[in-house]
Amino acid sequence: MIKRTLYFGNPAYLSVRLEQLEIRFPEVQRCANLLESIKEESVRRVPIEDIGVVVLDHSQITITQGALAAMLDNNVAVITCDKSHMPQGLQLPLNVNATQSERFRDQIEASLPLRKQLWQQTVQAKIYNQSSVLRCCRGIDCGNMDTFAKSVKSGDSDNMEGRAAAFYWQSMYGSISGFRRDREGVPPNNLLNYGYAILRAVVARALVGSGLLPTLGIHHHNRYNAYCLADDIMEPYRPYVDLLVDEIVQSGVDCSKLTTEIKSKLLTIPVQDVVINGRRSPLMVGVGTTTASLYRCYSGEIRKIAYPAIE
Repeated sequence: MIKRTLYFGNPAYLSVRLEQLEIRFPEVQRCANLLESIKEESVRRVPIEDIGVVVLDHSQITITQGALAAMLDNNVAVITCDKSHMPQGLQLPLNVNATQSERFRDQIEASLPLRKQLWQQTVQAKIYNQSSVLRCCRGIDCGNMDTFAKSVKSGDSDNMEGRAAAFYWQSMYGSISGFRRDREGVPPNNLLNYGYAILRAVVARALVGSGLLPTLGIHHHNRYNAYCLADDIMEPYRPYVDLLVDEIVQSGVDCSKLTTEIKSKLLTIPVQDVVINGRRSPLMVGVGTTTASLYRCYSGEIRKIAYPAIE
């Protein structure tokens, strides 16, 4: 089932009623000239089981403890944004898998050679997808990217990921003055940052659903990063965000600011089509397939992560 992504960019009061998220708008409720029947008609209700991601992007949003608990109980990723409207925080449930302690143990006890092999697979999948993006968006038959992917060693000891990234971003946006891929860089970095933040939340949610610790990565290991594993597993999915961002850029809209229109487009990331194991599915479902396969690698059942391939 495709889960919904809900975005709140205006004042709102969120509560839970009969296992539904009830959404009331203060400006409507406070209007003395409106009939009570009209006020009640303005109330929106969404079954919590249908929700996958909620984005809270206004300082005057009120959410009840009951609503928050109900969403976390249904493995909803709740994202809060800062004053510049960029995703800032992420709330996830602590326990949504029946065999979580066993899965934690398998993850923690994963050997270094296994983690290096998993990172090798991750980098290869990312580079192949970046190569497909360049072919699709720039018409470049970049055999060097395929060579980079085939040359990735265990643990990516030769940093093929970095070499590929340098070529990739120069080929994508080298025509934009001053562009380099950087969080504080010129547009469309702002769009990429926002899109990757949404993707990160989707991946973290799937990891928790698979009974894994998002903090314990296979490659990333920053002591201040609570989502190292999410940052690892999202890498082959980043090119899907890149495709969507380039579509926005090529449409000619002003990308200097994250408008509501642009955010609406980027919030479709969880439902973008991906092909994984030869089957087409929404990205959110595909990520769940990936994280489930990751646990099977940790448990010794299989040795290869299921990653998507951009055709």
